[in-house]
Amino acid sequence: MHTKSTTNIIVTLFLVSVIALIMKPVNSSNEQGNHNQSLSSSEQQQDQQTLGSSSKDKSLTLSLLADNLENRLNKSAAILEITSKLPEVKNTTYASSLNQTLRTLHGIGRDLDIQKRKVAQNILSADKDFGVIFFLMPNGNVYMEEPYSRQLNLTTTNLGFRDFYKGAISTHKTYLGNVVISASSHLPQANIAVPIYSDENNNNNNNSKSLVGIWAGGLNLRAFSKSLQSLNVTNNERIVYVDYHGQKIADSNKKQEINNKNDSFANLQSFKNALAGKSGAIIEAINGTKMLVSYHPVNAIQTRWVILDIQPL
Repeated sequence: MHTKSTTNIIVTLFLVSVIALIMKPVNSSNEQGNHNQSLSSSEQQQDQQTLGSSSKDKSLTLSLLADNLENRLNKSAAILEITSKLPEVKNTTYASSLNQTLRTLHGIGRDLDIQKRKVAQNILSADKDFGVIFFLMPNGNVYMEEPYSRQLNLTTTNLGFRDFYKGAISTHKTYLGNVVISASSHLPQANIAVPIYSDENNNNNNNSKSLVGIWAGGLNLRAFSKSLQSLNVTNNERIVYVDYHGQKIADSNKKQEINNKNDSFANLQSFKNALAGKSGAIIEAINGTKMLVSYHPVNAIQTRWVILDIQPL
């Protein structure tokens, strides 16, 4: 057993976590959006005053949240990338056992490839932003998943149809997928996937190497909601993290987080502005109520996420 490699994992993960969470300089750039042109001139003037007084305060808050979220994602991606290079992770010695266990155990048995399972367990202990770590074969079949109880609870044994798998395969790089319903927890989850290639040819061009598998982690979105809820926002204010397609990732409102897990913000102009890389604030109607919505983009690995701060007027 690679005792030295496994021991170094915990130290490495700790250092990566500390370094990646250092906050970056705040970008104070801000954009004032347009709002409903049909408002009366007095309402327009009042709304402009509201935008002017609120946007500066929100801009700093959202910029800090965006930096923090970006750092958290980069930290988790770095952990997967570092551990993907370990021999015990790249090894798939027990792949042949899938012929007997894939349908029943949804992967290899609990007592097989203990070294890889130990690496996965160490990651889960070191980074609470992950809820599950798993390894996929090149064809998308599940090789293993930790915690093992999640592997047994899988409703499908091939994840080759998922966007994170396709993205990692097509780009040959670390890939962050959109929010999907997990096949093992049956809850919303976003996955970070790292493609692993053979060491043959001794060059850095992954296009010329054979795919060994996909080393991936499912983000625990509840952890991101807890971070927002710790802000204790008041006056019916609500802050949400949203993925590239407008699907909610995390919510500062605990009741909304639980009752409206499939919230979509794709139709909001504020979301569209942030998706275009802009930050600012606009007034728009949400479910018939006029809201002040501040927005900020997040560089989420290869994609873009959005932060929205929503407050009734």
